[in-house]
Amino acid sequence: MNLEKRLLIVSLLGLIACSSYHVKPDITPEERFVLAKRMFTNNDYFEAKSQFKILILNNPGAVFSDEAQYFLGECHFNMKEYILATDEYGRLARLYPRSKWVDDALFKTAMCDFKLSPKSALDQTYTFRAVENFQRFLEDFPESDLVPEAERRLKICRTKLSKKDYKAGELYRKMGDFYGATIYFDSVLKDYYDTKFAEPAIFWKGECLYKLQKNTEARQAFEEMRRRYPDSEFAARAKKRLEEIDTILMKSSSADRIDPTTRQTTN
Repeated sequence: MNLEKRLLIVSLLGLIACSSYHVKPDITPEERFVLAKRMFTNNDYFEAKSQFKILILNNPGAVFSDEAQYFLGECHFNMKEYILATDEYGRLARLYPRSKWVDDALFKTAMCDFKLSPKSALDQTYTFRAVENFQRFLEDFPESDLVPEAERRLKICRTKLSKKDYKAGELYRKMGDFYGATIYFDSVLKDYYDTKFAEPAIFWKGECLYKLQKNTEARQAFEEMRRRYPDSEFAARAKKRLEEIDTILMKSSSADRIDPTTRQTTN
């Protein structure tokens, strides 16, 4: 055992000496494991964490090593130390890839990112990570009992990301930057088409294209909106815009035609 590990164990034993639990000097690894699990069950995560660390450092090949590693991550998670928890869950997956706890660890890794994800107006790095990890979990463990919860959390993350892009599009639209707005509305429609922000995004995309006098593209957007969301609160406004656009396109088409009589006179 190297010096660093020795110092860590000495420090942990010092903390345990101040614990409310009585730990026998000659405690066996199996007894320590049972004690650590009891501490965890009693919500004494700080003390359980110390015991799990000692077990992991002293008994790397024990039968309970993978479970101890998982519950060390759980201690950090329940103490809201999400970054540290992520490290411990990741260590479990690397050291014990065949462990029965790996699926739980990957799910909880995603949950750590979910917990660290801020409101939609702020940087969404952790939200993207949560999406990636929930999707990976669903792909790797499609039969897990945690699938419904992973799907629910994934939907929350995707909705948050779509809200961020939608609000950015709204901001550009209100500033009169209709081209910039369409970029964000398109992002919602492309990447988050299954969220609640897709419906208003496609309507306002049509409005922005209308303002940019891109009438053919605007017409396509409004038609798609009415087809996908026939009961939308925007349906009546989309119908009115379509009538206006059809009138504009009809006049434009008429103006492009040159009357034969006029052509002869001109020539």
